[in-house]
Amino acid sequence: MSLRAREAILAAETIVGYDTYIELIQDLLAGKQVVSTGMMQEIDRCKAAVEIAMTGKQVAVISSGDPGIYGMAGLVLELAAQYPADVRPQVTVIPGISAVGAAAAALGAPLMHDFAVISLSDLLTPWDVIKKRAEMAGAGDFVVAIYNPKSSKRVTQIEEVREILLKHRSPATPVGIVGHATREREQVVISDLANFTKEYIDMFSLVIVGNSHTYVRDARMVTPRGYKL
Repeated sequence: MSLRAREAILAAETIVGYDTYIELIQDLLAGKQVVSTGMMQEIDRCKAAVEIAMTGKQVAVISSGDPGIYGMAGLVLELAAQYPADVRPQVTVIPGISAVGAAAAALGAPLMHDFAVISLSDLLTPWDVIKKRAEMAGAGDFVVAIYNPKSSKRVTQIEEVREILLKHRSPATPVGIVGHATREREQVVISDLANFTKEYIDMFSLVIVGNSHTYVRDARMVTPRGYKL
């Protein structure tokens, strides 16, 4: 996490977040009220955070990585905006280190040129829309970073996206897979577009598919920016 995010957590009286993320910061929670909920209860916990803040307490809503990138920042802002401006709690969005940036650093420098970020979770976005975005990113030769690539119930989507991208780039295109980026269990694997789905991938993985110029050297993925060397 960023230093500013850590300071905000330490300064807060109440911490609100998803169960798994709460477990990751146990060493910062002494003496604090903790409100945690499971998956699919995002609205409930963000509502609770806003209501607690309305009582005058300083509340920190935590997300994995950056709260504004597939996190809770937008939902908190939407819920707070339902109150009149003169009484609603002040909301500050504190940047963190997103999984896409953390994974890129672990792999080398795969995001040095234009890239697209796509989540394969179809809980909130129709699958047809996700496939269209993958198609457009592939056609545009973007490096593609994939969040939520695979879960116990969602196993075929990553294969479909692989087939979509294979229509636009070589099977030898480098693909990096980072699990638990920046955490103790971090794992880094570099494969290629033809074979990367044979590697272990789960919801804690971030997949980065290179563009037509991405290469691997000394076990590092690099996407050239275009400098003349």
